[in-house]
Amino acid sequence: MATIEVNGAQLAYDEAGNGSPVVLVHAGIADRRMWRGQLTALATRHRVIVPDLRGYGDSELPPAPFAHHDDVIGLLDALGVERAALVGCSFGGRVAVDTALAYPERISALALFGAPVSGNEWSEETEQLWEELVGDVDPADFAATAAGEVRFWVVGPTRKPEDVDPELIRFAEEMDRRALAAEQALSAVEVGELDPPAIDRLSELRMPVLVGAGADDLADIRRLADRIAAEAPHGVRLPDVPDTAHLLPLEKPEPVNAALLDFLP
Repeated sequence: MATIEVNGAQLAYDEAGNGSPVVLVHAGIADRRMWRGQLTALATRHRVIVPDLRGYGDSELPPAPFAHHDDVIGLLDALGVERAALVGCSFGGRVAVDTALAYPERISALALFGAPVSGNEWSEETEQLWEELVGDVDPADFAATAAGEVRFWVVGPTRKPEDVDPELIRFAEEMDRRALAAEQALSAVEVGELDPPAIDRLSELRMPVLVGAGADDLADIRRLADRIAAEAPHGVRLPDVPDTAHLLPLEKPEPVNAALLDFLP
């Protein structure tokens, strides 16, 4: 692990390899460790940079206003990177899309896995699924909340916990407990949003865009993957990966790595 100052905050990151730069942006229920299956594999051809977003993992959270998409570009500036590909999962995909729209000249390609988009609204179907699978959880109880979120996202609506590797569940819950503490701290800081948001601007994504999802992820996520790939001028939709939910790169690194090595410039 290394740290570097970005827009007044010390951000933690891992780095490996040489070649064209690629930045991996983690999910909101995780931290940079979720990319453990990608770092070495991609480093055979690329300079791979894996940060903790501000407030998450080992990165700082000063009380000043900021925006995650500005931090991504600030990280590139601090590391002397002119242009990079962005790979994002879940919330990290949302950050990656916002970054690509705010700074299109800095992003060479975009790969998204299970990505929501700023300005998108969840369907009533998803809201009902949350009630059925998780229900009311005390937000102050990080352990219970993490267990509920992992049930919803990592196990997914079409699988049962016993169908999923228990080590994956354990690791995801451990990351999510830390992420929940990060989100609590972030709620006290002014976090800037892309304006206008990305949902009606997908046609502005002029760089190559690769979009994937797990077959057991939410229907909303899979439909959104279809929309991103259809509206981005150079969008490509990967087939859904079987027996996988929201943290696709962590759960099934092999097909993700193969797709990325084929796609990344």
